[in-house]
Amino acid sequence: MKAITEKRVGKGRTGLLVTGVAGLAMLINGSVMARPGAIQDTKATYMQKCAVCHAPDGSGSTSYGKKNNLRDLRSKEVQSLSDAKLLGIIAKGAGKMPGYEKSLGADVCKSLVGYMRELAKK
Repeated sequence: MKAITEKRVGKGRTGLLVTGVAGLAMLINGSVMARPGAIQDTKATYMQKCAVCHAPDGSGSTSYGKKNNLRDLRSKEVQSLSDAKLLGIIAKGAGKMPGYEKSLGADVCKSLVGYMRELAKK
């Protein structure tokens, strides 16, 4: 049987702690506690908001991506950027890319940084 409880994770922030047989607590980007299904939610958000330009695999191989020379999100160049830099790009926008902090919220933008990191591992 699993239980989900709220737990303080620092400076007034709270996250969800999932306990059960293995006592699972999943940490994304070292600071945000994930809830069950959060990775699938983030993938769905990426597919809806990002994949149109950046491609489902992050390669930028869409017609728009090729036309605008989008960088491969899996590349060493992009992956070497700090989480804070990637978050700033997602939240505030860069070049022709709009910012998403107002429409998606800061937590979703943070989770997209984690999803970009996962794309590089595939």
